Amino acid sequence: MDTKRNTVLEVWMAEHGYSSNSLANALNKALEQLTGRTGGFDGSSVRSWKAGRVTWPKSATRKALENVTGLPAVALGFVPRGQPRSAPVPPHLEDPDMKRRTLVGGIAATAAAAAVAPGTASPRRIGMSDVDRLQKRFAEIVVTDHRYGGQPGIEQRAAAFADEALSLQNVGSATERVRSSLYAAAAAFRSSAMWAAIDGRRYDAAKTHMREAQALAEMSGNQAIKFRVWSHAGTMYRHLGRPADALAANDVARDLHITRRDPLFACLGHARQAATLGLAGDTAAVQRTLGCAEDALDRADRDLARPVWMTAASDGAELETLALSAHLRLGNFAQAETHAHRSLTLLRPQMQRDRAINTARLAHAQLAQGAVDAAVATAMRVPADAATQHARVTRSLQGFGAALRVAAHGSTIVETWTEHIATWRTTA
Repeated sequence: MDTKRNTVLEVWMAEHGYSSNSLANALNKALEQLTGRTGGFDGSSVRSWKAGRVTWPKSATRKALENVTGLPAVALGFVPRGQPRSAPVPPHLEDPDMKRRTLVGGIAATAAAAAVAPGTASPRRIGMSDVDRLQKRFAEIVVTDHRYGGQPGIEQRAAAFADEALSLQNVGSATERVRSSLYAAAAAFRSSAMWAAIDGRRYDAAKTHMREAQALAEMSGNQAIKFRVWSHAGTMYRHLGRPADALAANDVARDLHITRRDPLFACLGHARQAATLGLAGDTAAVQRTLGCAEDALDRADRDLARPVWMTAASDGAELETLALSAHLRLGNFAQAETHAHRSLTLLRPQMQRDRAINTARLAHAQLAQGAVDAAVATAMRVPADAATQHARVTRSLQGFGAALRVAAHGSTIVETWTEHIATWRTTA
């Protein structure tokens, strides 16, 4: 039988330190929590998935995989029965320019193949299988963002997939549902490009992506994507130090119907608003809005199917992260430290970008309370690659170093920190 290896799963396992046997053991424990009975997975089970001999595991297995990895099965390279298997794109970023050239070439080839020469048969029919393929690629973009965050390669790749989704609108016939779904996919990719630019502090590029994402989201009619785009806009304005614009953008997101239908979206909207209110220095409003977010999270059905980018919101990690940001801005350092510890406990292993940012923020909160040694020990836990390659982490640690030199001037702990950051130049 002709099979294609599941390289997406292989890459995920390698990045997270799983062998076939250790992943099987983790899945057995997850299945026991789900069903009360220990699973029967072993290394050969996982090797069958990697080899492509099993392309769509049973439902209980898929749920166990999601609980262990934090990702739906399609984001791990599995393909539902009856759907064609496209070549997976592992989320590597070693050579973003080469990957963009390859991707753009693939898009051109796809469009050329789909186009119909004059005098030939009727145009190609664009269907939900095309949408499903794009959604799988979107899930891969989200996975890569969780690990690397803010890299130009992510921004470029997401923008290229947005272009591909739009090109499909013009190469064949499609139903209204399919066309709406293609606009939603294009908006989702463009919002990921926008977020990568925000995360990398490339704000001019982020504004350009934002304008296109907003237009595409409107054409799609998709409430979840509208929420994501306007929430990202609020975050961008918050990072730019424009709280009035951030509050206005967040209000657009919070007023969408989806926040009334699904409390989890309401929770995320309130939490992002609280982070902005922290920037504005409104302590009472922060406390009130975080309370609304907590109430919404309590009402939310955690088992509902939602977009893959809502993962951190569903387990409460995003709420704790935004509460940390709000209290840090307000100067409530003890509360900020509490939320930092909670967020680091809740964040799933693949959320490496958020873990690095929140570890740096925890160090700031500890230093501001006079716990110099603990703060330096915390800051030293930030991985070298995040400290040197992620713009927001780098800036946060630079600020930490400046505050440390003021708080502990002449102390040996300053020398310890200086020596530590010097090693980043050789290890990153």
